[in-house]
Amino acid sequence: MKENDRQSVTYHEIDLDNSGQRIDNWLKRELKGVPTSLIYRLLRKGEIRVNKKRIKPEYKLQPEDIIRIAPIRIETKAENDFTVGDRLKRLVEGAILYEDSHLIILNKPSGLAVHGGSGLNYGAIEAMRQIRPELKQLELVHRLDRDTSGCLIIAKKRSALRALHQQLRDKKVDKRYWALVSGAWPKALKVVEKPLYKNVLASGERVVKVDAKLGKPSETRFKILRSFLQSTLVEAFPVTGRTHQIRVHAAASGYPIALDDKYGEAEFDKKMKTMGINRLFLHAASISFKHPKDGTTLRIEAPLEDSLQKALEKLANE
Repeated sequence: MKENDRQSVTYHEIDLDNSGQRIDNWLKRELKGVPTSLIYRLLRKGEIRVNKKRIKPEYKLQPEDIIRIAPIRIETKAENDFTVGDRLKRLVEGAILYEDSHLIILNKPSGLAVHGGSGLNYGAIEAMRQIRPELKQLELVHRLDRDTSGCLIIAKKRSALRALHQQLRDKKVDKRYWALVSGAWPKALKVVEKPLYKNVLASGERVVKVDAKLGKPSETRFKILRSFLQSTLVEAFPVTGRTHQIRVHAAASGYPIALDDKYGEAEFDKKMKTMGINRLFLHAASISFKHPKDGTTLRIEAPLEDSLQKALEKLANE
């Protein structure tokens, strides 16, 4: 490809080493100099196809898949021609909870996207690739909402990525979240099973609602951790992995999560702000899985940020 210019149709066959990753991540790495926003637009328009079919950005590549990429013309400076600032590098490096030859696990800060796209040049994975340029195969194993903090796994090897994706498909990865919700969560409410339907607006914003006809089966298990005067700290275990699942299941049950700008409760949020909470109180507190190298169980815990911990102390003293 000439600089900022791809003039002809190209075809690429996926081998075993490149299988298991999302098509958007593969394209971002292969199409050097092509803006992230353009990659997503080409996918939406069908200019990039797999096995002659349109695919979504989250499509997982399979061995022997044939990717067709139409001619690309770029007339502006590449949006992903950027350098991560020192402050963000320090933030991401300081968020590393665990690292070995196969994995990096971050305590992702709230407000940091896991990857670029939808108007963002970069996220945690792009920052990590610049921090560790010698690691050529860094890939996200899973995702967290931008405003959700906590455990985020990044694979260093394609073999680790494939092994952990298989565990995710087999529901062998145990992810536990902490959420502060409005009101007194009932002790009897231990399981929420409500079908969820994801609607993507023209702006690209994702909004999820309970829909008995169109929704996909979804299950979240809840446990009370601490009860306060007007709120409850709960642990949430998402059995399924739908977009915004914990947030919607909590809100649809009548107990929205603090500072949830999509599904929250204004009066409750106003009260929580006086306690020092200025972000979504949803935190991926721990993750457990079989290590892809030797099969031993690895469990990692991510501590709450200081502002949330102090808010809990204030709530306990009301």
